[in-house]
Amino acid sequence: MAGRILVVDDESSIRDMIGFSLSRAGFCFAEAVDAAQARVEIRRAPPDLILLDWMLPGCSGIEFVKALRSDPDTRSIPVIMLTARSEEDDKVRGLRDGADDYVTKPFAPKELIARIEALLRRVKPEATDRALEVNGLQLDPVSHRVMVGEDELDLGPTEFRLLHIFMAYPERVYSRDQLLDLVWGSNIHVGPRTVDMHVSNLRKGLETHDYHRMIQTVRGSGYRFSARG
Repeated sequence: MAGRILVVDDESSIRDMIGFSLSRAGFCFAEAVDAAQARVEIRRAPPDLILLDWMLPGCSGIEFVKALRSDPDTRSIPVIMLTARSEEDDKVRGLRDGADDYVTKPFAPKELIARIEALLRRVKPEATDRALEVNGLQLDPVSHRVMVGEDELDLGPTEFRLLHIFMAYPERVYSRDQLLDLVWGSNIHVGPRTVDMHVSNLRKGLETHDYHRMIQTVRGSGYRFSARG
């Protein structure tokens, strides 16, 4: 799957339309009719992205996105606001208060899917289905395979996820805390030594084809994936 999307909208017809489009695009999704139900869904299974209607009963979408941004457990979840408001001031307010993007109703489903994919590529690349290749090392999220030519590398699920994150942004330095959050999630209590152990396992898995050198330790900072020596 390309990621899990939470659709928060009190109109069932909108949720049905969006759900159909998400399914066709390969996403899985959950639904909520208001902020209270959305909180339950987020606690049950944190989504990769939230589609959030501005006009919700009780707590408005703007109030809810501000609450998400003030909570350490949800502040990094990308949010696209869905609204019938088209005035520039409204768009600016939505973005200023924490939304990552803004789509005005009525919208074309293809445009919405394109916005979702673009945002996920930017802020959560490991949640997309885009195949990656660096110097002959190939990673396919759909088949969950890492290949070098015709040879498939034997990596565990955590090592695969680490490599996916590294290959999505070559040369980017990730701290251990960032990797803990990206791979294990903020609600899982593991320590930095766990990161070091799985990075070591990843290097061993890449060693047979001499790709282990691409996983570089940056002293005092963390790790990066680099094709440079």
